[in-house]
Amino acid sequence: MQNSVGEVRKGVPQGNITSGVFDQSSVYPGTRREYSVYIPDQYKTDTPANLMVFMDGRGYLKKNGAFRVPVVLDNLIDQEAIPVTVAVFVNPGTIAAKIDGATTRSNRSFEFDSLGDRYANFLIDELLPVALKGINVSSDPADRAVCGISSSGICAFTVAWEKPEQFGKVVSHIGSFTNIRGGWAYPGLVRKTKDDPKAIKVYLQDGRDDLNNLHGNWPLGNQDLAAALQYAGYTYKLTMTDGGHSSKWGGEELPTALKWIWDDNAESTNLPVVNTKPKWEPHPDAIVRDDVPQGTVEEMEPWSSKIFPGTTRQWAVYVPAQYRADEPAALMVFQDGERMRNLNGRWRVPTVFDNLIARGDMPPTIAVFLNPGNDLSKPQRKGRQSNRSFEYDSLGDRYSRFLLEEILPEVKKRYSISDDPSMRAIGGSSSGAICAFTTAWERTDQFRKVYSNVGSFTNIRGGDAYPSLVRKTEPKPIRVYMADTSGDVDNAFGSWAWANQRMASSLKYMGYDTRFDWEEGYAHNADFGSSKFPDAMKWLWRKETPTPVIDTSGDLGGDLTLLNLLIPGESWEIAADNLGFADGLCADKEGNLYFCDMRSSSIICLSVQDGSQREIAKQSVSGLELSPDGKLLYACQGKQNRVISIDIATGDVKPITTGVKPNDLAVTADGMILITETGAKQVTRIDPATGKVTAVDTGIAKPNGIALSNDGGTLAVSDHGGSHTWTFRVNHGATLDAKMPTMPMRLRIDDKGKFDFNQPPPYVKSSRGDGMAVDKVGRYYITSDLGVQIFDPTGRPCGVLPKVNADQPLTTCMLAGRDHSTLFIAHGKRIYRRKLTVQKPKR
Repeated sequence: MQNSVGEVRKGVPQGNITSGVFDQSSVYPGTRREYSVYIPDQYKTDTPANLMVFMDGRGYLKKNGAFRVPVVLDNLIDQEAIPVTVAVFVNPGTIAAKIDGATTRSNRSFEFDSLGDRYANFLIDELLPVALKGINVSSDPADRAVCGISSSGICAFTVAWEKPEQFGKVVSHIGSFTNIRGGWAYPGLVRKTKDDPKAIKVYLQDGRDDLNNLHGNWPLGNQDLAAALQYAGYTYKLTMTDGGHSSKWGGEELPTALKWIWDDNAESTNLPVVNTKPKWEPHPDAIVRDDVPQGTVEEMEPWSSKIFPGTTRQWAVYVPAQYRADEPAALMVFQDGERMRNLNGRWRVPTVFDNLIARGDMPPTIAVFLNPGNDLSKPQRKGRQSNRSFEYDSLGDRYSRFLLEEILPEVKKRYSISDDPSMRAIGGSSSGAICAFTTAWERTDQFRKVYSNVGSFTNIRGGDAYPSLVRKTEPKPIRVYMADTSGDVDNAFGSWAWANQRMASSLKYMGYDTRFDWEEGYAHNADFGSSKFPDAMKWLWRKETPTPVIDTSGDLGGDLTLLNLLIPGESWEIAADNLGFADGLCADKEGNLYFCDMRSSSIICLSVQDGSQREIAKQSVSGLELSPDGKLLYACQGKQNRVISIDIATGDVKPITTGVKPNDLAVTADGMILITETGAKQVTRIDPATGKVTAVDTGIAKPNGIALSNDGGTLAVSDHGGSHTWTFRVNHGATLDAKMPTMPMRLRIDDKGKFDFNQPPPYVKSSRGDGMAVDKVGRYYITSDLGVQIFDPTGRPCGVLPKVNADQPLTTCMLAGRDHSTLFIAHGKRIYRRKLTVQKPKR
């Protein structure tokens, strides 16, 4: 501790600590948490004290821990270095198990990592009135602070961000401004408040070697947030210490942090953005050589687009001298084409291509140079209005469709180009660069090489989401070159320098074939990128196929990263084909898979031994589950308003109950059946012994998939009509409580929505959450509009396995096969399987 402030000193009055338990929350129903209150010896009942709330309170209270907050407060208050301050220490909530064999579940991630005002409301409306009863604390937000570490660090920021009229000061140690539950969005949100900053003062501490894992890069996340606070005019301090994801360095800095946070004259950190203008000279490969054959550039007729209606654009096509009509050429598309092909400009692409193709450093490549469209329907400027930002900065597949449905067919009328996606590249600078990445991201089946210079992976129209999406999506076979500099632009939409570093870090973490050229200084221009462009093309078009380098050493023990689940070289295989409509997957203890072909009204068993298929019964069902003794299949028949049992040995069918509209079902350890009734917005309990039906939950928009945790203590229910999957505590008799939307589902971008400036992309309102499965480690696999979404046992998103066929429905999934380590998905007319590494990685 600095100046031994964390050591008990003789003669220094010691405060008093009392503790309690709070278990009456309506914000987090079913939770129980311990809390403590520190009252300094100098506290006077007739004088309002300052207030400081510490989340993850137990760690801050430890007598031999890194922080030792009560001792630090004793000493600093005694020195009059900080005001008289009452401190409340709050632990995260837990949900105690209520049935035999189940375990207590932590609610920490849902409480701390979620954005929005839920936790702030809990503190202000529920906990603090109880904890501070009879204690006189100031109501002035300038006298009230919140503090946290890691996930509670971002929670502290969220509380003040949502309720600045309650808390005006924040201390965050190694804060999780990453994608645990969307915290990556804060830099963009902060920048939007520049004209009206919130009245909060922020202290950030992080270690230079902090985590780089499935959720994000902590040092880059904290520095990106600091840059945003600086841009928007907040009073803030950033302290980058040695060390990693540990309380040690935060503890050493705590006295300084407390003095700074309570000092009304404290100065902010200054993170300078230094632009330089080094002398630019063209790369040797960007200079015309007399001994090199030169290609031709053909000006094309202006193109009027249907996908971008009302726009017209100039474009041109470069054809290398080595082109032969009987040998399909490689393809590269450039945004901002006129600038890229200018032989007197920075890029000089035709000359670079001439030299590299002649030397064999890249294949004969046709280049398409596209200018952004001009929208004549908008207010005119010099006779035109550029549609550039809308086309380039918008996420989704609109621009890729424009290329594939309009431009490339026109090119193919004249030239022979390869259909091999590995022989197709796309590139650009600034907004043209993020457009290039978006095209390959959306249509990896068409483009697998990306060139990006000073890419706009910022919040112009939601592009700041990419670093987080990359880390939680099955890696795509895309090769990505990036270039950027520390002098890049810092404006209302983001810091290009930090954004590109976050993007490069994500690609590297996920094992992409990627290269990132970085330099100090420069600015948001082509000077550095063009000087590296020929080298970038040689790297991008090299014939080497490298082995992905996967390093998950930055993941914590509880982080169930997608990379450790997927097996290199393993992909989806067809397990059953030529089905009418696959649904209702379940598995027995041996790993045999049961499923229904609904259109042929057949329930089939797929053997784990030899892959053979055996018909169990002629029935059409939407949900299947085994009885506790494994002898019966319970099944949902919504059209017939009933739940049935099927004898696996004989195929005999018996109704269990009628008068219900079941969609899917789960069976508790004591044999109760829980069904989702989507139309009724209800979860219903059925006693199979009596057929008695009881509603145990109502209110989910469209409850659909349903599954129990391995210990039987938690029930998960997907929402076909909403944005979350819900969890409940299971009590004796299969009653439910502790209902919370703990799993945030990724939503599909709505291509028909408005892609507004400086706003997130438009998302559909529903994830179309459907059937689900749970593996032996406790991950939840939930089928959705995007694919299989995977969550860890606490509800944190681990990643998405995209659909195999985008035009086919994905209805449910199941872990089956030997060791129950193969994921099966019901995907329209087929069932696919994929081997996984389900066990936890060894540490």
